[in-house]
Amino acid sequence: MAKENLQVLNALDVAKTQWYHFSAIVIAGMGFFTDAYDLFCISLVTKLLGRIYYTVPGYPKPGTLPPNVSAAVNGVAFCGTLTGQLFFGWLGDKLGRKRVYGMTLLLMVIASLASGLSFGSSPKGVMATLCFFRFWLGFGIGGDYPLSATIMSEYANKKTRGAFIAAVFAMQGFGILTGGIVTLIVSAAFKARFPAQPYSVDPAGSTVPQADYVWRIVLMFGAIPAVMTFYSRMKMPETARYTALVEKNAKQAASDMAQVLQVSLEEEPEKLEKITRNKDYGLFSRQFLKRHGVHLLGTTTTWFLLDIAFYSQNLFQKDIFSAINWLPKAATMNALEEVYKLSRAQTLIALCGTVPGYWFTVAFIDIIGRFTIQLMGFFFMTVFMLGLAIPYHHWTTPGNHIGFVVMYGFTFFFANFGPNATTFIVPAEIFPARLRSTCHGISAAAGKAGAIIGAFGFLYASQGKSPDKRDAGYPAGIGVKNSLFVLAGCNLLGFFFTFLVPEAKGKSLEEISGDNIEEEEEEEEEEEKGAAYV
Repeated sequence: MAKENLQVLNALDVAKTQWYHFSAIVIAGMGFFTDAYDLFCISLVTKLLGRIYYTVPGYPKPGTLPPNVSAAVNGVAFCGTLTGQLFFGWLGDKLGRKRVYGMTLLLMVIASLASGLSFGSSPKGVMATLCFFRFWLGFGIGGDYPLSATIMSEYANKKTRGAFIAAVFAMQGFGILTGGIVTLIVSAAFKARFPAQPYSVDPAGSTVPQADYVWRIVLMFGAIPAVMTFYSRMKMPETARYTALVEKNAKQAASDMAQVLQVSLEEEPEKLEKITRNKDYGLFSRQFLKRHGVHLLGTTTTWFLLDIAFYSQNLFQKDIFSAINWLPKAATMNALEEVYKLSRAQTLIALCGTVPGYWFTVAFIDIIGRFTIQLMGFFFMTVFMLGLAIPYHHWTTPGNHIGFVVMYGFTFFFANFGPNATTFIVPAEIFPARLRSTCHGISAAAGKAGAIIGAFGFLYASQGKSPDKRDAGYPAGIGVKNSLFVLAGCNLLGFFFTFLVPEAKGKSLEEISGDNIEEEEEEEEEEEKGAAYV
């Protein structure tokens, strides 16, 4: 039997949707918009970096980043993100959500600008400084995951909490879309102002000197949305759940939320003392393991498995772009034209496949629940991955490419209308307030470890066994078809691990996390369960 909750927390749970909900979505969402822009825009300019810094005079093909350099440039931000998720997740529970929230945004602004100002004229100098600043950019981005999710969950009412957190995460889709649009506009402007011949006609002149500005502008643009929301983040009050349940300051919690909700609230220090009694167990305690150990296993494994599949999309993007003539052979284009056509293809994919999936989750998550959406998403991702893998040769023959694109689109639609959203939402709801940010950070870091495997492990694994079916510089792998079978297996495992995660739909955060259950009552419930099994 649950204890009666604090009036201030009840008021948040039953509050009608108000302006402060939307302002919180925008403030937290713009951080995620920036995160997605910064993480995904690098893939739009890596081919340009290869042409500028690694073209070999007299070679029949334009320069490309060597495998180790490509892995470093694309992957160092993921490593920074994983580290930041763990560190800032822990710090958010120690110092408070608001205090740490500004740190992450400031770090993202500085690192975005510094990434575009990477100095040096030699390839090694430019790539080394670019990797250094992108690590710290990822570090700041990593902090945004647990803090944005936790702040939104603690501000929201229980009826529409899932939709609000999903809306914050859905800003990721707009960030990816904006990355494509900005790159499209910048490359188009430079292409019009500085025309050049294709590489096959004029290798040296196909990459104009001014192309070096393009990638720098694209990377530095990521600082703009972060700067725009910095002041608003600093003005947000600390969440009442942190102030009350972690800092144990009933007076401040009631005062802050009275201003936000524009209602009169009682302080209730005696009730707070009763609620928080015997609730100081840590992450590595027996109590946490008993209450939430299985839940943490569920959130980490499902996020890990999802991101392996989600970030492996590079396996067949190049096949799609080439098959439907969105991206001709590199030698038939100049450097700026290649950036333009690549960003155009990415923008169309984001517009048609990525963005809609996120907003389907926003619309339905509080109707059909997190568990059902995640289970459905993993199931259909498995089905469509197998649909790509089993007849893979059929899809790659002329005349069947449209079906290939449709299957590809549905795979990632059900990732976004599925576990890509729910794995972000659920860890912000099911853990106790004093460990909520930490546990979300751990779950997110597990996901980012999966992303590193998906983006780079499978980039190597998907290489063909014969040299003519491998990208330059890569060793032999198991091929795309076999890689798709492995990814389908990851999705199937994600389906089964979803059963470890509880449903949070329609419940208060204290109810689902057990923060409002007496220690004695919980022991009695455990004894009753044990007696029932006997």
